Amino acid sequence: MIRVVPYSPEYYELWENFVAESNNGTLFHRLKFLDYHPENRFAFHHLLFFQREKLVAVLPAALTEENTCLESPIGASYGGLVVKDMKYHEHEPIVDALTNYAVSSGLTKIRLTTAPFIYQKKLTQNLDYALAYKGYHFERHYISHAIPLEQTSDFTAHFSPTARRYIHQCERNQDLIVELAQNQKGFEEFYPILLENKARHNAKPTHTFEEILRLKEFFPNSIHLFLVRYKGKAIGGSLLFDSNEQVTLCFYNMLLYEFNYLHPIHYVMDKVTKWAIQRKFRYVDIGVSQNTAAENQMTPAYSLIEFKEKFCSTGILRSTFIKHFNNTDRSNKLW
Repeated sequence: MIRVVPYSPEYYELWENFVAESNNGTLFHRLKFLDYHPENRFAFHHLLFFQREKLVAVLPAALTEENTCLESPIGASYGGLVVKDMKYHEHEPIVDALTNYAVSSGLTKIRLTTAPFIYQKKLTQNLDYALAYKGYHFERHYISHAIPLEQTSDFTAHFSPTARRYIHQCERNQDLIVELAQNQKGFEEFYPILLENKARHNAKPTHTFEEILRLKEFFPNSIHLFLVRYKGKAIGGSLLFDSNEQVTLCFYNMLLYEFNYLHPIHYVMDKVTKWAIQRKFRYVDIGVSQNTAAENQMTPAYSLIEFKEKFCSTGILRSTFIKHFNNTDRSNKLW
């Protein structure tokens, strides 16, 4: 039988080590990452799953909807159960334990947004199937895009002819450079560009400037800023989070639109992919491509998808599972 234990600080090192050694854990599942949030911003309710004394899964989560829903992630890009590489039959008791914990706690639903399969060390859908079999269904999908990397110095050859042409133009422009920013000044130049880009879509960045600096302080070797400059002025860039050994994520890809004629983002993407290949990543995740203004949240942003496909990216799903509970569930626990 699996025992579910709410997180307490005594489990900190055990949790962090488990995520690092897991099959599907990411930066976003780490407690150290979630610590960047101000205290009391979220009602965090992380869970650990033990089989006897052995830790077999963790779930970073929070209570939402007036404490009636256990949701994962909150304050991060990806959540869901983190497990090691296991046989299929070992997954079902973990899902059962999660369900029973929710029922016993009086919750009405569980919502899990898991990391896409590319984040796994060993590709498997055992956990997805166990969730589906146990009554968790898809609430929604978002289409995301990732560049599958081949370990070659000539990866740009896989880009579209248009992308290659723009990159060559950038390379010939002596006023245009891409640099890997190493200090706070670069972030200070980048953040106003991020604010302006988001404002064009009536949105705000996920992170404040101070939060980005805090994350960079927490993870100095996992967060990277590529800046593109024109005649010394920062005109765009890409902020990357190394999510795990398999994937680096372009969290923000931004530019000053008056310089769009120079095609600086093409130049940045060229540098990012070559850098990621050198770092031995398997994928560059370039994020979801949804039309946020549409009534249907799943509506694709077609022009954004076409732009991403120029860089040899392929569509992947960012999916959310949900399970609702009712009085029948409460009277029919699995143990």
